[in-house]
Amino acid sequence: MSTVIEQTVEARLVAAAPRMPSIPATLHYDLSDPFAVRMSFPAPATLEGVEVCWTFARDLLAAGMQEPEGHGDVRVRPYGYDRTVLEFHAPEGTAVVHVRSGEIRRFLHATSELVPVGSEHRQLDLDHDLAVLMGDAC
Repeated sequence: MSTVIEQTVEARLVAAAPRMPSIPATLHYDLSDPFAVRMSFPAPATLEGVEVCWTFARDLLAAGMQEPEGHGDVRVRPYGYDRTVLEFHAPEGTAVVHVRSGEIRRFLHATSELVPVGSEHRQLDLDHDLAVLMGDAC
């Protein structure tokens, strides 16, 4: 069984221009970090010309599809019938993208098949992590 789920989605960048360009993005979920999802954008789609990756809570993504969620660097909210808006706030500025809600639902369903919501803590090896931390302290 795979411990990583990756799904490419079509993100529409909201810009000052009337046309919202479509950019590829990848949603990523890894069993080794069961509370988080990542969304990455390829280098050609970014202002800096390097891949940009945002990590945020899986719960934030799921809850934001129902009502506005998030108060920090990442905010998620529903938009219309089948769109979800993700806002990424950084010192350099804010990126706002629209993603089809169906694509996000499909991704979240796959992640919950791998790790059911509410059981994320069972994937963590706290004894090992504590031993590594204590080993570094000596």
